[in-house]
Amino acid sequence: MQNKTQKLIKFFRDNGGTARFSSVLNAGFHSDSLVALEKEKKIEKVARGLYRLDNYAPTTNPDIINASLQAPRGVVCLLSALSFYEATTEIPEHIDMAILRGSHTYKIEYPPVRFYRFDSKSYEAGVEEYKIEGYKIKIYNLAKTLADCCKFRNKIGMNIVREAIKAAIKEKNIKPKEIMQYAKICRVDNIIKPILEAML
Repeated sequence: MQNKTQKLIKFFRDNGGTARFSSVLNAGFHSDSLVALEKEKKIEKVARGLYRLDNYAPTTNPDIINASLQAPRGVVCLLSALSFYEATTEIPEHIDMAILRGSHTYKIEYPPVRFYRFDSKSYEAGVEEYKIEGYKIKIYNLAKTLADCCKFRNKIGMNIVREAIKAAIKEKNIKPKEIMQYAKICRVDNIIKPILEAML
């Protein structure tokens, strides 16, 4: 048993300190090993089906990592994505995640997550994959995020959207043409076009 728990600790370390229950089982470990490590306080349960090594915390974007591990088909979007790209001064109160319309939402106790249902065309467009501390995280690119924010402007606030568009063009070298490409997919091109024209 001792050998198995040591191997499991190594598995956690190799995976950045955090692992989903299903990943542990898929790697060939028995749930008893997980229970034993939890009793020894070598790992802790941080959320439903999510465990991490004791005293371990990712140094960058821990909430995005934890939310993404618990919602593997979710894509970080809206204000959370703007914050990730440093295109806003707003501090998100929760993690915004897009899921495909018709799919079930994930039960996530921590961190606080707000789900948005996207149609298939909008859900699939502009997804980027980033590796953060060994974890693959799906986030919409900045141009797509701006179009999404415009679509959900009533929840986010149009002033925040305008400032983000301005920051994206002036500081992040995002081309208006690229923003318009995603604006058409999100059906907000008639709203974004005059904003872009006023900036040029």
